[in-house]
Amino acid sequence: MGSHGSITKAGKVRSQTPKIPPKPKKDLPPRRRNWRNYRRRILYAQQAASA
Repeated sequence: MGSHGSITKAGKVRSQTPKIPPKPKKDLPPRRRNWRNYRRRILYAQQAASA
């Protein structure tokens, strides 16, 4: 059985790629963002309408 490339070369490119530090995250995770939007759109709107 032949293979498409040598097993000894597996992971060659990734190991040669320079490591760069990750960028800091600037926005909230979706669950927090959706909850914030829900409060703004629904809950605060109901409070303003009832007041």
